[in-house]
Amino acid sequence: MTVPTGRRERKKAATRQKIADAAMRLFLERGYDAVGIRDVAAEADVAVTTLFSHFASKEALVFEQDADFQQRLTRAVADRAPDEPLIPALRREIHAMVRHCTADGTAPVYRMIDESRALREYEESMRVRYADSLAAAIAADPVLAARTTTACRTIARFVVDAYALAREADDPQAAVDEVFRMVEAAWEAA
Repeated sequence: MTVPTGRRERKKAATRQKIADAAMRLFLERGYDAVGIRDVAAEADVAVTTLFSHFASKEALVFEQDADFQQRLTRAVADRAPDEPLIPALRREIHAMVRHCTADGTAPVYRMIDESRALREYEESMRVRYADSLAAAIAADPVLAARTTTACRTIARFVVDAYALAREADDPQAAVDEVFRMVEAAWEAA
């Protein structure tokens, strides 16, 4: 996450984090479905309108780093060295993201997500957004311009699915490598 530079931006970021922390604490203590938006706002000591100025929905409170993950994927394409192939750059970023989501203490959060239909559906919509954004970044890269739109979209979906599949695997890092061997073969075939 980028660090806000101005005082106002720092205060907004601090309020956003306070809301997200309060929400997660309540969700894990009481269960996602048992906690309402008003409960979160009261716990964070903010107005409901303030909460909604930082988060579009209750589900977004659980996935508060959604925008950061999406940006990380597109930066993996745009910020790679001129001579670095695409797939290794994406593999490295997915490995980092999987390390983050499988770190100690995250199991209760993912258990909560798995138990809530609303959160599973929201997570799936996030993955579609990630894949669309990543496909656009791949298609916009001048080095990769010869690839078709279908190839860019397919690889993007495979990459995003690698993240989701690895999170559920017994050995997440090995799962990333396994999926990326297939992704690399598909990219070469395209």
